Amino acid sequence: MIIQSYDDSRQEEVRDVVLEVLLEHGFEYDRLKDSDLKDINGYYFAKGGTFFVGLDDDRVVGTAGVRKLDGNRCEIKRIYLKKSFRGKGNGKKLFLAALGFAEKNCSGTVLKTDSTLKKAIGMYLKHGFTFLKEENGYLYYEKEF
Repeated sequence: MIIQSYDDSRQEEVRDVVLEVLLEHGFEYDRLKDSDLKDINGYYFAKGGTFFVGLDDDRVVGTAGVRKLDGNRCEIKRIYLKKSFRGKGNGKKLFLAALGFAEKNCSGTVLKTDSTLKKAIGMYLKHGFTFLKEENGYLYYEKEF
């Protein structure tokens, strides 16, 4: 898998990957929560963030986004990977691409995840994130740079 910066020609593929992973974990598309997928450039890039796609055979198989927040902080979002590409270090590559961008461009970052995603949580903790809070079934983590 290679990682590239997102461009609009990949919008449908990104949406398909995200929805596939959401459904796999028992979540449905939410018009409000998932509105960023309709305008990735406006939601991520226009505000100083970024969005990466993981490609295999020129097809999107994974995603990772960094959204800028107030006070030079950011949020790592949308770390998604198709099932057949997991367990091979690809999720870590996507996460590290997002984390690297955050470290260079922000003073700290937050992320949220579902409590059932134990491997992801372990990876976040291993890379220096600390638990912040639990809210509405989601766990929030942060890291200062």
